[in-house]
Amino acid sequence: MNIAIIPARGGSKRIPRKNIQLFAGKPIIAYSIRAAVDSGLFDQVMVSTDDAEIAEIAQQYGAVLPFYRSEATSNDFAGIAEVLIEVIEQYQEKGQIFDKVCCILPTAPFVASNDLTQSYNQWIGTDFDALFPVVRYSFPIQRALQFEGDSIKMIWPENRTVRSQDLMPTFHDAGLFYWVKVSVLLQEKKVWTEHTTAFEIDESRAQDIDTPEDWKIAELKFSILKNIDHES
Repeated sequence: MNIAIIPARGGSKRIPRKNIQLFAGKPIIAYSIRAAVDSGLFDQVMVSTDDAEIAEIAQQYGAVLPFYRSEATSNDFAGIAEVLIEVIEQYQEKGQIFDKVCCILPTAPFVASNDLTQSYNQWIGTDFDALFPVVRYSFPIQRALQFEGDSIKMIWPENRTVRSQDLMPTFHDAGLFYWVKVSVLLQEKKVWTEHTTAFEIDESRAQDIDTPEDWKIAELKFSILKNIDHES
């Protein structure tokens, strides 16, 4: 059995009420919920929250909330793994056992149901503990620069004349979702183990949303992608 858990506490600081702010006309958490529901992969699509308003909105879009998040996992220092483990253990106390969990971030409007399906299909036939989406860096990080006093220097000067195509591609976490085996999560207490693989997505479909400026950029990208989809 599979479960999708969307962690959405009420106490966001930089963007107040971030998880239910309207994004392109809908509460931003709605996109994560609908992607999970529409994928058909999950026996439960659950939102973990400490906030009654978030709970009400989440249920309107198809999520379930059999219990609220505890105070211990509602502070600024609780990690994703702690939140997921709390949910899994509460389900186990009720006799519901899940094999795989997908943590979908509540501010991930670019995630689509086919991302979840394709990544799951890529992962399910392997022995990897976990999988998450990554984005390729558009510029080779091997040519990264740093300041030394007022001077700008290459961190790795040996790469100054190496052709870009000869440098190893590098990636970063897309910040959308994380698949992990429940048994591994409970044992390792983390969503990213030493035996984890990745699912590559295009950089146009990933955007950190940590500031009001990020939010505006994300809505602009979302609008452009929506128009492209309609034209294609």
